[in-house]
Amino acid sequence: MKRLLIANRGEIAVRVIRAARDLGIEAVAVCSEADAGAAHARLADRVVPIGPAPAMKSYLRGEAIIEAARQSGADAVHPGYGFLSERADFAEFVADAGLTSARRRR
Repeated sequence: MKRLLIANRGEIAVRVIRAARDLGIEAVAVCSEADAGAAHARLADRVVPIGPAPAMKSYLRGEAIIEAARQSGADAVHPGYGFLSERADFAEFVADAGLTSARRRR
């Protein structure tokens, strides 16, 4: 894996970005309009805007996340925690798009 899209925001995304860097993987953040200057967006190697501030119009739109992965050339998607990580249909979107889910269960 060379490029990882993190489908989350805030501290969760920051931790995933740091872990990706430690592994030599380029990190791609997604952000709503309200989060454009957030820590996860500043730390990422690339940022893809995914919509307006309400989560229902940005972070919870699986199709927007997949499109962001395509635009950025990501190999995999890390769903973070909450948001899309608990939705089986999102895992199907990821697989159907030919991407890998980068989150491992403990």
